[in-house]
Amino acid sequence: MTAAEFSEIRAFLAVADERNFRRAATRLKISPSALSRTIRTLEERLGVRLLTRTTRSVALTEAGQSLQTQIQPLIAGMDEAVRQVGAFQESAKGTVRINLPRVAATVAIMPKLAGFLSAYPDVRLDLVIDNDMTDVVAQGFDAGIRAGHRIGQDMVAIRLTPDFRMAVVGTPSYFNEHTPPASPHELAGHRTLTYKWEKSGTAFPWSFEGPQGRVSVAVEDVLTLNDTDLLLSAALRGIGIAFLAETVVRPYLAIGDLVRVLEEWCEPVPGFHLYYPNRANMPAALRAFVDYMKLSGR
Repeated sequence: MTAAEFSEIRAFLAVADERNFRRAATRLKISPSALSRTIRTLEERLGVRLLTRTTRSVALTEAGQSLQTQIQPLIAGMDEAVRQVGAFQESAKGTVRINLPRVAATVAIMPKLAGFLSAYPDVRLDLVIDNDMTDVVAQGFDAGIRAGHRIGQDMVAIRLTPDFRMAVVGTPSYFNEHTPPASPHELAGHRTLTYKWEKSGTAFPWSFEGPQGRVSVAVEDVLTLNDTDLLLSAALRGIGIAFLAETVVRPYLAIGDLVRVLEEWCEPVPGFHLYYPNRANMPAALRAFVDYMKLSGR
């Protein structure tokens, strides 16, 4: 149905309801003559008379009654559907789907989760843990969370956490058996545990910053995993040394379960950012989530 045909149906239903062209025209905010032309065009297109008109009254023909009976519930249903969709824009309600890595969920979202859901009880959050570089738009997500340097320039990005550093860690028992490296070049021969992205098959780079600039080391992996928790578990079991976010290993450094090496070589990397497409008419639920995360991060 074209826009013009839909307008004709709307005009017919207004006349059928009011049984008066002038009142129907007022309701539609058009002139009676324009309404009369619209009804005439509809009747000509359908090839049947829908209304019987006299100088004092308007009545439905049998065809007009049939059309009104069948079409009016459909139009009412469409109006209600539009009203309900509009409610999503007027108030924060519905589901917000967020794609994010496990570390970001732990450090950036979970501490704020109870406060957000308390402030917006009609919003549901669907947090999908995904350590790969997923295209959030193509996969139907409202937004994503990633480290700042991994976000496309066509996205709007909101900082959630300060910058953080990576850390090379192993157990005391591991370093009792293996000489701790004094520089990245001494990582050769160490048992290294490395994160590997599932979709691309690419290993997380062991990159450092030193007096001569950036240093990238081709480590000899004894274990690759696509889960940071399992990498941490492997490091805690003394299997090898891992290259993990400082926020992940900090509690274990504090109690001595892990030892950190090459700390002076690990420069800050951009913190986690919430990102989403730059678009008009953002759903109120997503706007509420973005605004809450922005304000609570200050």
